Amino acid sequence: MRLALYQPDIPQNLGAALRLCACLGVALDIIEPCGFPLTDAAMKRAALDYGGKAHATRHASLAAFRSAPEREAGRLVLVETDGAVLFQDFSFSTGDTLVLGRESAGSPGELYAAAEASVRIPMLRDLRSLNVITAATVVLTEAMRQTGAWEKLT
Repeated sequence: MRLALYQPDIPQNLGAALRLCACLGVALDIIEPCGFPLTDAAMKRAALDYGGKAHATRHASLAAFRSAPEREAGRLVLVETDGAVLFQDFSFSTGDTLVLGRESAGSPGELYAAAEASVRIPMLRDLRSLNVITAATVVLTEAMRQTGAWEKLT
């Protein structure tokens, strides 16, 4: 199971993703360009003391991410407010990568086209969306439950 952020533009969300992935043993893919300077120092600052525990890979573009060796197995599952399937009704697999779009602009057409599936979180009407890392956590929790990943952490 992997988590991917497409062109993140809020450094604090990247930090939260790094900590989330470090604590749960989930690899993180960062698809650039980011909306902020992503230097090694900035990543270290964002991750606080979790940086050494997080397995994060930076990709220069969506094309580079898609051609990376770790993408050979599993599906790319887009988490989006208009996803085709409710996340709790989707059958996740261990090789899946959950990908989330930009905080400010959502997911562009190229990301929809690249995804093999899309899921959504049910919400009250007239509300736009959850914070991107909150959404990632909700869906990742279910994906880990379905694939037995929680049992491997204890």
